[in-house]
Amino acid sequence: MRVIQTTIRFQQHPGLIRPCSARHFSKTSSRWNETHSNPSRVQRPIFIAATKQHVGKTSVSLSLLSGLQKRFDKVGFIKPVGQQHVPVHSSVQDKEIRVDKDVCLMRERFNLNHIDYGDMSPVIIPRGYTKKFIEGNITYQDQLDAIQHSFTNVSDASDIVLCEGTGHCAVGSIVGVNNAQVASMIGADMVLVANGGLGSAFDELELNRVLCQHYGVRVAGVILNKVRVDKLEQTKEYMGKALKQRWGVPLLGCVPDRPYLGCPALMDLEIIFKSKLLTGKQHRLRHYQVCDINLVTTSLTRFLENLRNKPSRTLYICHVTRDDLILGFMAEYQRRMNESGTEGEFEAALLVCGRKEKYEMSKEVQDMIMGLDGAPVMIVKYSTHEAMQKIHSYTPKFNVEDVDRANRAVEHYEPYIDFDELLRRIGCSDSSFNEPGTIPYDKLKDT
Repeated sequence: MRVIQTTIRFQQHPGLIRPCSARHFSKTSSRWNETHSNPSRVQRPIFIAATKQHVGKTSVSLSLLSGLQKRFDKVGFIKPVGQQHVPVHSSVQDKEIRVDKDVCLMRERFNLNHIDYGDMSPVIIPRGYTKKFIEGNITYQDQLDAIQHSFTNVSDASDIVLCEGTGHCAVGSIVGVNNAQVASMIGADMVLVANGGLGSAFDELELNRVLCQHYGVRVAGVILNKVRVDKLEQTKEYMGKALKQRWGVPLLGCVPDRPYLGCPALMDLEIIFKSKLLTGKQHRLRHYQVCDINLVTTSLTRFLENLRNKPSRTLYICHVTRDDLILGFMAEYQRRMNESGTEGEFEAALLVCGRKEKYEMSKEVQDMIMGLDGAPVMIVKYSTHEAMQKIHSYTPKFNVEDVDRANRAVEHYEPYIDFDELLRRIGCSDSSFNEPGTIPYDKLKDT
């Protein structure tokens, strides 16, 4: 298996030229050559970047990895620059290391045992990293060497490599390793992910496209996410035309919104409020729709009516001074248990709020709650208003524990992505950046 070297521009310092590799498959290495017999074709890594935070980049990465595993024997994954990190064990280094949390999710979800954790997350930017870089304690060359070394190892062990960036294309610029720079260094084609719409979505995409062009990164295509269901066909038609006419780039996917993926689980509430469930810990992965959150200020009688008549999976919020509501919630749970012998359809949860050092739950009430373990109850040190605001402004993220959320994301996204066009784009011989208006889309079909 040979590697074709291509020289590109990688501008962190004026005049700096670095080689990058594009992978060429042998006839026995993957399914790529079964449908592409042209030996001059190369297959470049796929780099995923968003236009801003919370647009669904990881959802797209999960779905792409799932789809690629159906088409290639060994799919590699790397997040060159990460921020939020978790401890894992590296079998190669035989020690505990820290990697980006998305790396842990991808490796465990897709059983990527052919690559080591240490190569999947070469650069981590924790708190204080930027200051150390500016002070010279971390060098630019150290980062490049780490990324190059890890990417080479992942690429050598894989038939195709998927790279996930951090945020939009400019994230990481202050330490010299933004997404566009890294994609340029490893010779990857960029897939940009944006939220649905037309005007604002295209504006955000243009800002990121310009940065890709600056670093010589070819845009393979665009995936629109969270598109309004009633606007799906319209958005697909007009955004597809705009991208073809202006950039010569295809719309690879137009994914309708699915509210469930944005519903927080009780585990997410533990993260938001830095608290733990008092009871009902076995339900940490249960999700609740934000629109079904109920702030309870009524009488106990009305509250019990709501418990019996509203959707079973409802998150209730009350103040810590409302002992009657707290005990009523637990009593209703116990009543249903006595009637059916199981939890049955009781899926409600209770968030008990009260400012720290001003309101506290009495020990007697807490003891009673602990004695009726089953229904999820959590105490948070915020006012009810603050708690509501935090939940509404929170965007749930994937993690290795919440298997159901990851599975549902893959099931929802994968059918809407044009894998054939993506593979054609990253495998065509023309690796130059498509200048807007200079290469008609129809002619690109022939490259």
